[in-house]
Amino acid sequence: MKRLVYSLMAGVLMSACAGSKMPEDKYDIRVDELLQRMTLEEKIGQMNQLSALESLDAMSEEIRQGRVGSIFNETDPHRINTLQRVAREETRLGIPLLMARDVIHGFRTIAPIPLGQAASFDLEAVEAAARVAAIEASSAGIRWTFSPMIDIARDARWGRIAEGYGEDTYLTSMMGAAVVRGYQTDNLADPTAIAACAKHFAGYGASEGGRDYNSANIPIRQLHDVYLPPFEAAAKAGAATFMTSFNDIDGIPSTANGYLMRSLLHEEWGSDAMVVTDWSSATEMLAHGNCRDTLDVALQTINAGVDMDMVSNAYIRYLPKLMKDGVIPEILINEAVRRILKLKFDLGLFDNPYVDESKLQAYTPEALSATLRIATESAVLLKNDNSLLPLGKEVKSVALIGPLADDTYEQFGTWAFDGEPEHTITPLKAMLSVDGVKVIHDKALTHCRDLKGDGIRQAVQRAKSADVIVCVVGEEAIMSGEAHCLADINLYGKQKELVAELSKTGKPLVTVIMAGRPLTIADEVEKSDALLYMFHPGTMGGQALVDLLFGKAVPSGKLPVTFPRMVGQIPIYYNHKNTGRPAEGNELLINQTPVRAAQTALGCHSYWLDAGYGPLFPFGYGLSYTTFAYSDLKLDKDRMKLENDSIEVSFTLTNTGNVEATEICQLYVRDLVGSVSRPVKELKGFRRVTLKAGESQRVSMKIFVENLQFCGLDYYTYQEPGEFRLWVGCNSDDNRNEATFYVD
Repeated sequence: MKRLVYSLMAGVLMSACAGSKMPEDKYDIRVDELLQRMTLEEKIGQMNQLSALESLDAMSEEIRQGRVGSIFNETDPHRINTLQRVAREETRLGIPLLMARDVIHGFRTIAPIPLGQAASFDLEAVEAAARVAAIEASSAGIRWTFSPMIDIARDARWGRIAEGYGEDTYLTSMMGAAVVRGYQTDNLADPTAIAACAKHFAGYGASEGGRDYNSANIPIRQLHDVYLPPFEAAAKAGAATFMTSFNDIDGIPSTANGYLMRSLLHEEWGSDAMVVTDWSSATEMLAHGNCRDTLDVALQTINAGVDMDMVSNAYIRYLPKLMKDGVIPEILINEAVRRILKLKFDLGLFDNPYVDESKLQAYTPEALSATLRIATESAVLLKNDNSLLPLGKEVKSVALIGPLADDTYEQFGTWAFDGEPEHTITPLKAMLSVDGVKVIHDKALTHCRDLKGDGIRQAVQRAKSADVIVCVVGEEAIMSGEAHCLADINLYGKQKELVAELSKTGKPLVTVIMAGRPLTIADEVEKSDALLYMFHPGTMGGQALVDLLFGKAVPSGKLPVTFPRMVGQIPIYYNHKNTGRPAEGNELLINQTPVRAAQTALGCHSYWLDAGYGPLFPFGYGLSYTTFAYSDLKLDKDRMKLENDSIEVSFTLTNTGNVEATEICQLYVRDLVGSVSRPVKELKGFRRVTLKAGESQRVSMKIFVENLQFCGLDYYTYQEPGEFRLWVGCNSDDNRNEATFYVD
């Protein structure tokens, strides 16, 4: 049982003795010896992170003066080695630098954006993609990255939804832990390992209005039930660092929130992870209005338990004065520097700070294979009327139309700073290698936001001569990611018109959407015979698409986030509360309502008059080239004890179609009665199961009682006794296979 603090004000300004030293490990003696030799200025220098400057001489001088502990955004291995030599050989103590870079979904070989990776529900493939990123980045001298982003995102307008793993707490927790393992391996001293950074701590995905950097007003129970569990999972997975978030919660910017860093991360979760601010998030507290000046910024940040200041220079400028004036004790600085030094020892930087500049790793067969796998598994088939896909041998010509059909840059998506477009496999490049198929390519639009549409008529005319049309539209990379939020999430430019005109040709139309978020695509779904959704798929995205179109691979992806019918439904997510007047599914819409109808004629239920109740596609949705049947659901028992107990859930899964394929089986639970209202469903397990045509397999998953805990009426987190409903099926809206169990 965990006691929760009702007010986030608690613990913001902790006492000087709050940060106790973590349990000893093999480097503690070396860290302590080094700390004893360091001057105050050298300690504070370790707490300062610098963004790379163009001038090597300027950076080198900062290092010589002991003013830098970490540098990020430097990617040239020769320059990195040069700076490391200055740190190791031209400073008094020879403390190596921690070199960092945003390697969010790949360094050179770019995997799908994290939201796309989540669609795979494949923890092994996600871990492998992170391992590729770590191997490539570390070969250039980068040993720290600011990933995974494990913010729960329920608003598709928020640009950074692309960078996380969707709307579900359980899925995000599992994905985040897999990424940590992929980056760090089980030994940070491995030269190919890089330190992970769980971000943004915490609640950033709840930014109001889907607008970046905005406030996040999260009820305390929701914070603990929905937004914090992925961070606890990352801590348990051994994430070496955490990053504070830009947003405030209940008026407290995360960079000043000692409850998060000290009470939760270090004390309750027992993590010794080093904490870094986000870019200038310390001095941005001046704009928030909770700090008088930069001196106050430094005071609140160090008191909250932040170890390293990213680029704002608040620590380097003002911690000496705070120490001199006796405002803070040196123990606060020592505990921060201890974590920084320990991380550098863990990474093996004291013994092996340099890289072999002749052995850069990029685009190896292993990297391309892992990236192709995750790109293929991340694609989600949303419609396939009359089994149009996969395209058969009778298809002799394909019209490949659209602004993203052959764009080597845009299919990377956001946060791909080091990807090299010349290595991208686009849909056109991949399709040209398909034997026996003539490809008629026409871009139609100059780019996704093209408002002129001058090329649409020609593209439509050319498409008429093909057997099948494949139209590739979506978002450019700049349209999602940090500070790239939208109020309208329709297809931009003349893309809607392009799809509409192609649908009038009478030719079978496959629409492919590459985007960084869910879009409102009801019109495109209606006008297309088949529709594949690819969250920006990266380097191998075109090959993955063509393999799927022609049946070399079978779609298995499932949506990690709910797709709204229209933007006014946002926020919309599957694990909502039931309300006192839930919709029944037969409510009248506005155009079905008689003129001058009585005020209560519509039944007074919770829904939208113009959109109904449900989404366009629910969380967990995705089709295949086959069908699957679930049957014979059984529980090994129907009662669990309140502590240390579990129930095994089993069922038979049958591939009822004609091709071998993979199904993502999903397990959902509902707590029917709680001291506070509970969600209508919560994901508690999933399994990827591959079956040959006609094959059946008995599938098992376990529910653990501790996974049913929630923040109750008294703000304690524990499991309450009661009745529970569970479902197994193909998405969050599949209610065909259910059972009941009890917790006593």
